[in-house]
Amino acid sequence: MQFIRFEKIKDGTYLKNYEITYLNKSGREKKYEIVSRKEIHSIEELGKHVNGVSIAVTRDDKMLLLREFRMGVNCTIYNLVAGLLEENETIEECIARELFEETGLSVKKINKILPPSFAAVAISDTMTQIAFVEADGEFEDHTSENELIEAAFYSKEEIRQMLETEQFSSRAQVIAYFFACH
Repeated sequence: MQFIRFEKIKDGTYLKNYEITYLNKSGREKKYEIVSRKEIHSIEELGKHVNGVSIAVTRDDKMLLLREFRMGVNCTIYNLVAGLLEENETIEECIARELFEETGLSVKKINKILPPSFAAVAISDTMTQIAFVEADGEFEDHTSENELIEAAFYSKEEIRQMLETEQFSSRAQVIAYFFACH
C-alpha cells in the first residue's frame, strides 16, 4: 500500500476524523476513514500512543463487571472498568483513578499490566493496556452525570450464565469467559 494523503476531516469533542488516501495493491486510489482520540499530524503517528486502560478486577474469587449504558449501541452492556489516560498520568495512576471514579473501590494489588493493544483496529488507532487488579473497599458512585454505571462482583457460575444471555463489550466478554471457565 502506498499512502498519498492524510488529512483531518472533522475535529469532534472526543474524536477526530481522518481520511487516508492510498494506492491499493492494484494501483487504484482508495480512501479510508478512521477516528482517533489524539491529534495526528502524519500517517507515521498512527498507532504510536497509548490512550487508556481496561481493568479486569477481582476480589474473593469474584470478578467485577460494570453494567453500563453505552450511547454508541443504545443499550446497556456488561463491561470492564476502563478509561482514558490523562496528560502526564502513569498507567498505574490511571488504573487507580478510573477504578475509584467508576466504582469507589481502591487498588489492593496490580497483578499484571499487558503491553498496549489496539481497541478497534478497523476504525481507530486507539491503543489501550489491559490490567489485572485486585480491589478493596465499598462501592460508591463517583461517575459523572453523563455516565450510567452499576458495578457488582459476580461469581464464576453467575458469569457463566450471563455469558449465555447478556450483552458484553468484546474485551469484557473474553476476560469474563476465561475468568469463569478456565
